[in-house]
Amino acid sequence: MSEEELTENQTVECEYELPTSLIITNVAETVFSKQTIKDSFEAAFQQYEENATFQYLKSFYRARVNFTSPEIAARARIELHNTTQCDATIKCYFFMPLETDKDQAGLYLEPPKPERMFFISPPASPPIDWKPAFEGRPIINYELLSAMAKLAPGKAHELHPPSDSQPAIVLHVCDNPEGFNERPQKIEQTRCPERNN
Repeated sequence: MSEEELTENQTVECEYELPTSLIITNVAETVFSKQTIKDSFEAAFQQYEENATFQYLKSFYRARVNFTSPEIAARARIELHNTTQCDATIKCYFFMPLETDKDQAGLYLEPPKPERMFFISPPASPPIDWKPAFEGRPIINYELLSAMAKLAPGKAHELHPPSDSQPAIVLHVCDNPEGFNERPQKIEQTRCPERNN
């Protein structure tokens, strides 16, 4: 065999290498609540490797067991699959990590191209040389203010004198009506009609 064929065989073996972790399903509920039962559950897997670590997924009634080598994980899976542990028949599966290989990107659907993203994009920014315009000082018409200050209630004020083609504009300033500042009377609620039993 040539060196190229050897490296190809090694890469194929690496791609299909067994994982070092097992997922245990149908774990008994008492394993999560009682320490003595949890210890006996862990002892069943620690007979293959003392340094095995455990992660419990209580809401799924599952556990993950991590070994140091794939051979130990394979032996534990073969011997403990469909066995009874803590009054429950457990099932053992290899934990397969998600592959994020870019070569497999063509196997899956890709997100749509952003052709119509302008529908949800923010409004366009202003032009390059645009600057905000500052508002000028407010124009105060002092003649209008003095004329309004001279208005007195009960008197008529002529704003525009009459001419041949236009009528006069006369402003009558009203007094406050009687009871203007008094609280309004309470509105009585309409009574409900009497019911005949």
